[in-house]
Amino acid sequence: MATNTTFVWNGLNKNGQKGQGEIVASSQALAKAQLRKQGITAKSVKKKAKPLFSNRGKGIKAADIAIFSRQMATMMKAGVPLVQSFEIVQEGLENPAMSKLVGEIKSEVSSGGGLALALAKHPKHFDDLFCSLVASGENSGTLEVMLDRVATYKEKTEALKAKIRKAMTYPIAVVTVAIVVTGILLVKVVPTFATTFKGFGADLPGFTLFVLAISEFMQQWWLFMVVAMILSVWGYFQAIVRSSNFRNRIDSLALKLPVVGSIVHDAVVARFSRTLATTFAAGVPLVEALDSTAGAAGNAVYARGIRQIRDDVTSGTSLYLATRGTGLFPAMLLQMIAIGEESGALDAMLSKVADQYEAQVDNAVDSLSSLMEPIIMSVLGVLVGGLMIAMYLPIFMLGTVIG
Repeated sequence: MATNTTFVWNGLNKNGQKGQGEIVASSQALAKAQLRKQGITAKSVKKKAKPLFSNRGKGIKAADIAIFSRQMATMMKAGVPLVQSFEIVQEGLENPAMSKLVGEIKSEVSSGGGLALALAKHPKHFDDLFCSLVASGENSGTLEVMLDRVATYKEKTEALKAKIRKAMTYPIAVVTVAIVVTGILLVKVVPTFATTFKGFGADLPGFTLFVLAISEFMQQWWLFMVVAMILSVWGYFQAIVRSSNFRNRIDSLALKLPVVGSIVHDAVVARFSRTLATTFAAGVPLVEALDSTAGAAGNAVYARGIRQIRDDVTSGTSLYLATRGTGLFPAMLLQMIAIGEESGALDAMLSKVADQYEAQVDNAVDSLSSLMEPIIMSVLGVLVGGLMIAMYLPIFMLGTVIG
């Protein structure tokens, strides 16, 4: 399959005015053909030169896809044609990788392909759930409505992830800084004090001797310890990617952790409710919707449970009974599902559950952040303050030695 390339063109635009721009195509000939279709008379079409310092390190994040979804939904609701919507969105993008992706999708759609098929060619960024909703909108003639629902779903999902990520980033950053500062003190600062202590001519306090022993160990093995930590982190992420058994154990452990476990549980329930509500409201069959929901669960334990629900529903069991049979979901969700099935408003009931649990996650994360700050400050005080006390304690006792 030919790879797409970005070309730069100069010439006359559709209004007969001089202009320039970029277009993504698999060859120069196809680029010229696409420009002619758009009413552009190109005098030159050349491959875009690669920058000296490449921006390839800046990839496409889930938040970028959420923003793209909202922009496309806004354009479509305003009556802007699909291809023109892509052009407008692409012009405003600063991320080269995202701009290239939008250009590739625009090229696919311009050549006569459907939007869902174009998105499906990029599974790394557009999952089955996203493509299913877009395909449903194309088939029913309500693409702008479906794009709006997809955008809302993506925004709420990313907001929930960002909230949890923000709560975890602060303590991790502070603990990392504490480890680095402590390591520098033990390797660089403490040995200076040790040289001074040798001329005291008196026994050093036990606490000081303990810190000096740790310092000597760190001086000998600090490089080995740094390499071991880096390899451990690398090995952890490799195991997460490569081993499903390891992921299952980590996900199971996360649910059992105090405080954090309840946040993970509520976040998964919120994601389950939001995803199922969005797909069901879009007219996606329940079994297919459950399949998409399992893929978006974000936790291996719940993903298995949702697939069990899907199998039970396929065999004729009601959604309420199938969900209750897993033993994973709270009573509030079960009751709302039962009410939704009886009243025919399942998507509305699930949306209310999602709102409730998203609010619970927000409150829990705020409480956890407030609780973590004094704990982290205390740990920092004990580490750095303890080292300082251990080093200055012999100096405080110097008067006794001299006397």
